[in-house]
Amino acid sequence: MARSRPSDPPAPAGPGKAGTGPGSRFRGRRGSTGATASGRGAAKVGKDGGPRVGRLKRVGNQARMIKQAYSLTRRNDPKLPWVMLIAFIAVAAVVELVGILLDSPFLFLPLAVVLGLLAALIVFGRRAQGSAYRQVEGQPGAAAWVLEGMRGDWKVSAGVAGTTQLDAVHRVTGRPGIILVAEGVPSRVRPLVAQEKKRLARIAGDAPIYDVLVGDEDGQVPLRKLSPHVMKLPRNLSGGELNALRKRLAAMGGSRMPVPGGPLPGGRQMSVSQRQVRRR
Repeated sequence: MARSRPSDPPAPAGPGKAGTGPGSRFRGRRGSTGATASGRGAAKVGKDGGPRVGRLKRVGNQARMIKQAYSLTRRNDPKLPWVMLIAFIAVAAVVELVGILLDSPFLFLPLAVVLGLLAALIVFGRRAQGSAYRQVEGQPGAAAWVLEGMRGDWKVSAGVAGTTQLDAVHRVTGRPGIILVAEGVPSRVRPLVAQEKKRLARIAGDAPIYDVLVGDEDGQVPLRKLSPHVMKLPRNLSGGELNALRKRLAAMGGSRMPVPGGPLPGGRQMSVSQRQVRRR
């Protein structure tokens, strides 16, 4: 006996089920296209994990930084504009004179302007660096500020040892090995350096340990020459040896620089502020 087919239309899919008709296929395609479009419109990510900055914006940021550095340097060095102008005129005049001797003054004119601007920028960089060193020289933490600005594979641990008079010993690790940089009164920092070298000798292995005392006396390194002095030290460690050394130092931990605390006469609290630094 033949069975009769149901004449009722199939029930529509519920809200929890996806439809299987032709319309559902088109809807799925539209949804995937929208997701692709939203992915294309997403902001690009740079190497540091943040949003990528455009080239024009980077140039603008650099121009603002140069302008700010120029303003700060000019405030402490009033002769800066005149020195830069003299450097520009001197270099441009020499280049243009060569062009005149070669019967091509107009051909050498753009080169004269470019080289003159380059000379002015070089003079500005030297004067700005000298002004910055003069401002921080003699201040506690100046050596750490210089060390942290070095380029290359250097790791600076500031204030691994110190005194209540703001004398400090900083530790630098790099391809030369371990460099202990001390700033302050020599009679107070030399025992600190010797104690730190004895503590590091247990885990340093074959890595050499250098000690540098910042100052202007005999046997000391001036602050403005500290960075070149450290960077010129011989390369004694390979990359793997340096990483292993840093891991041992991290496992050892670092001692904190003792900072005086507690009330002072008159009910004031001890805080290492810029005003107290200037008083010292």
